[in-house]
Amino acid sequence: MQVNTYVDVDVVAIEQDDEVTVMLELSAPAPESVARRPPAAVQVVLDRSGSMHGQRLDAAKQALLRLVERLDASDRFGVIAFDDDVRVVAPAGELHDKDAVRRAVAGVYSGGSTNLSGALLRGVQEARRVAGDGGATLLLLSDGHANCGVTDPARLASVAARAREHAVTTSTVGIGLGYDELLLSELARGGQGNHVFAEHGDAAAAAVAGEVEGLLSKTVQAASLLIRPEASVGSVTVWNDLPGHAVDGCVMVELGDLWAGEQRRLVLTFAVPAKSALGLARVAELELRYVELPAFAEQTVTIPVHVNVVPGDQAAGRIPNPKVRTELIYQQVQGQKRRAADALRDGDHAAARQAYEAAGAQLDAVMRVCPSDEIAEERDVVARLRLRSDAGEGEWAAKFSRADQARKSRKRGRADLGT
Repeated sequence: MQVNTYVDVDVVAIEQDDEVTVMLELSAPAPESVARRPPAAVQVVLDRSGSMHGQRLDAAKQALLRLVERLDASDRFGVIAFDDDVRVVAPAGELHDKDAVRRAVAGVYSGGSTNLSGALLRGVQEARRVAGDGGATLLLLSDGHANCGVTDPARLASVAARAREHAVTTSTVGIGLGYDELLLSELARGGQGNHVFAEHGDAAAAAVAGEVEGLLSKTVQAASLLIRPEASVGSVTVWNDLPGHAVDGCVMVELGDLWAGEQRRLVLTFAVPAKSALGLARVAELELRYVELPAFAEQTVTIPVHVNVVPGDQAAGRIPNPKVRTELIYQQVQGQKRRAADALRDGDHAAARQAYEAAGAQLDAVMRVCPSDEIAEERDVVARLRLRSDAGEGEWAAKFSRADQARKSRKRGRADLGT
C-alpha cells in the first residue's frame, strides 16, 4: 500500500503555540494487481417486516439472487430474515447448491414488526461461524425502526464493534424514508463498514451490488493507525468520523478494509506547544498497520511528523499547503452535515439550516482561494440539502446527510459503487 504524507505548515515560530495539520493519503493496490482472492463470507440480515411488503422486499430479494450468482461455490453465504421473529433462511456455508439458496431467498415473505437486535445478534453468530482468514461481511437491509428487543443505537453499535474484533465487518442499507438513520449509521460505524441511503428498492439493489463488488476486490484488511504524539503535544484531533480509542497515551484509529485501487484520506491536527529552541522538532509518530491480501502478509509503516522551529519573522511568511487546508475544511463540512442530521432528527429545523449555511460558507471560502470540481460539487450537495430541508423534506435531508457524511468522512476517497 502506498502512503503519502502532507503537512499544512512545516515551520512554526519559536516560543509560540501553534497547530499543525497532517493529511495522509493511502492507496490500496490497483485491481490489475489482484491475481486471486481468498474465499469471501457474506451474511445477509434482511428486514421482512410489514413495511417491506411489495416492491422493497421484491427488489431486495432480486439483489440477493444476483449476489448468489456473483459468488463462487467456495464462497460462504447465508441469509437471515426478521420481523418480530428471526428466521435462518439459508444457513451460512459454501455455495455448492445455489438452487437451494435461490429457492430459500425467493420464499421470504413480509411479516410483522422489527426485531432488529435479535437478527443482528444471530447474524453475527452466523458470520463468525463461517469467517475465514479474510473475515466476513454482515450486510443488513432495513426500512424501519427497531421496535422489538434492544433499540438503543449505542448498544447495537457496540455489538457491531465487538463483531469487528472477530473480523466481521457490518454494513447497512437503509431503504425508503422510514428507517432509523442514526441507528443504521452507528451500526456501520461500529462495524467499520458502509452505510447507504437507498430511497427506493432499486437503489437498495445497487447498494448491495456495490458492496459485494468492493468486498470481492478487497486487497487490504484490518488497517489501523496508531497516533503516538510527543508528550508535550496538547491535543490530537482526528477530523474523520472513525472509531478509535486510547492506548497507553496514544490514539488508535480503526480504518477497516480497503478495496482494490481505493484511495483513502485522513486529516489529523496536533496542538503544538511553544518551542524554546530553533531547529527540527518532533511532533508525533504515526504507525500504520494492515494485512495485505491475498498473501495475508502483515505490514507496518512508520511515519514521523516533524516541524522546523524558526524565528517569528520567518514563520510569518509561511503559506499553508492548500491541499491540506482544503481537505481539513472538507472534513469540517462533513461534521456540519452530521450536526444538521442530528438537528432534523430532533425537529430543530433552524439549527439544521444554520449547519448547512455554515458548511456552504466554508466551501464558498475554499472556492475563492482554491477552486476545484470536487469542492464545487460538495457545495451543490450542501445547497440541495438546505433547500430540501427548508421545503419540508427533513426526513430525506437527514438520511442523505448522514449517509453522505459517513461515506465521505469514514471512507474518504472510496469510489461510490452503490447508489
